[in-house]
Amino acid sequence: MKEMMNFSDMGLKPELIRAIEAKGYEIPTPIQIQAVPVALSGRDVIGQAHTGTGKTAAFALPILNRITRGKGLQALVLCPTRELAVQVTSEFEGLGKFLHISCQPIYGGQSIEVQLRGLLRVPEVIVATPGRLLDHIRRRTLSLSELRFVVLDEADEMLDMGFLPDIEKVMGLCPTDRHTFLFSATLEEEIRRLAMDFMDNPKIIRIESPELTVPLICQEYYLVNSYQKLETVCRVIDIEQPPVCLIFCRTKRGADNLARLLDHRGYPAESLHGDLSQRERDMVMERFRSGNIRILVATDLAARGLDVDIITHVLNYDIPEDADVYVHRIGRTGRAGRDGKAITLVEKNQVRQLRFIEKHIGKSIERKTLPSLEDVLEKRRDDFYGRVLEACSEDHSMYEEMAFRLLEEQPPEILISTLIAMLMAEQPELETAELDDTDNGMTNLDIPIGRRHGVNPRKLVDFIVAHTSLKPKQVGDIEIHSVNCLVEIPLAAVDEVDALFDQNVMKKWRNDKQAPIREGKKKHANRNNPRSSRKNGGYAQPPGIGGRRSPKSDRSRSAHDEEWK
Repeated sequence: MKEMMNFSDMGLKPELIRAIEAKGYEIPTPIQIQAVPVALSGRDVIGQAHTGTGKTAAFALPILNRITRGKGLQALVLCPTRELAVQVTSEFEGLGKFLHISCQPIYGGQSIEVQLRGLLRVPEVIVATPGRLLDHIRRRTLSLSELRFVVLDEADEMLDMGFLPDIEKVMGLCPTDRHTFLFSATLEEEIRRLAMDFMDNPKIIRIESPELTVPLICQEYYLVNSYQKLETVCRVIDIEQPPVCLIFCRTKRGADNLARLLDHRGYPAESLHGDLSQRERDMVMERFRSGNIRILVATDLAARGLDVDIITHVLNYDIPEDADVYVHRIGRTGRAGRDGKAITLVEKNQVRQLRFIEKHIGKSIERKTLPSLEDVLEKRRDDFYGRVLEACSEDHSMYEEMAFRLLEEQPPEILISTLIAMLMAEQPELETAELDDTDNGMTNLDIPIGRRHGVNPRKLVDFIVAHTSLKPKQVGDIEIHSVNCLVEIPLAAVDEVDALFDQNVMKKWRNDKQAPIREGKKKHANRNNPRSSRKNGGYAQPPGIGGRRSPKSDRSRSAHDEEWK
């Protein structure tokens, strides 16, 4: 029954259902199906789920359903990075807009004055990185004493970045009768200890991934700019010439708009989504199966149960938020032993989600260069040439008299070129825009060292060049903050540079003569914990820390062992 659950079945407020529909979400993801009812019942939840599985809504919906407008700060979400904090805030604001719930992000690198003005408005929800949150607590600009909900989002990443001491201090300042949610990609021993110390009999939810991608499916992606996605789709269709293509969009409105624009440009297309009646759906599917339309633009819900074995291409216009959804989508092609191709359009800020999908399916997705106008022209010429030669083998004797009459009037080369022009004019209009592949494949990487660790642009470039295959000129813009940096690097080098800045980065940084580290104040350093040196140098214990839940006894821990396994 859980697989058939809809948002309307979860007991959510009408205002939340309206917001869900406005955002275009049609069906809950697996983590939402399992986590939301448990959270609404008042039980603590541990969710093992990656970014992009819909986990933000999995904790945002039950929190928004239970907090009260105008009653002060009631919910806190801790995130490892400012980028995630901004994303989570946006999700809360979108889902809570009809409830008029206020959500305030707090993270390093943003003006403290801006955050203070936001706190004066007394938001009901705060989304924060641990370091900046403790900074506000020390300034006495916010209090956690009335919290009802606490979320540890991407807990494993926060621990890898050295936030464990900060998390312990924050959790110690929270009321003991709160509800706590923890989400992590892994449930390793350190996560387990954290949960047992600060959670009360949590329900553990794991999202299994039983499906694998079909071996016969060729998987590719294009790096695109958001403002050129339509032009890119047209160019890809021109170069691929798919006999039968299924395009996925995230929302119903997006599917309608894309189908309309494609049809207007000469590519016969129709949309399929949940707002269609069964009769309308049957009519669209009949036209699709009969070949009257070769492009179907669909949402994930509408494509469920789609039984069409002849689909040659699946195109992800919007990269799926859930890696499992990616598997379901591309499984629509390559059926019955046929070959198939899956193409995904990836915007610059979606590279990380692409990496999660690759990790999930256990293989790399090949990046392709955006086809040029000349590429498309050559493709059309080759296809036309092949079609004409193939047609010459057929019987066209009934048209010979007309051919001789035309040859009496015009030279053969003029006649043939005219006929080619007439036939070419029946094809879709060529997309002539100059497509931009997003700064030649550059992307921004968030790394966990900053000014407090003695970083400046020259030292950082020298450090990266000394430990990777990159050259100095390949490192682009650098934005340095207190405890982290944003560094622009080639997309192809993301994994290599990301591996450099792992949990042992501080040891490498300290030992590198090209980039000696500047020690912070000793009274803030926790030298017995190597993690704490990586972020902010640690904090002095704020006064009045009490509130920590008592660690479970060995017997209690043993009682949960089976659930953790």
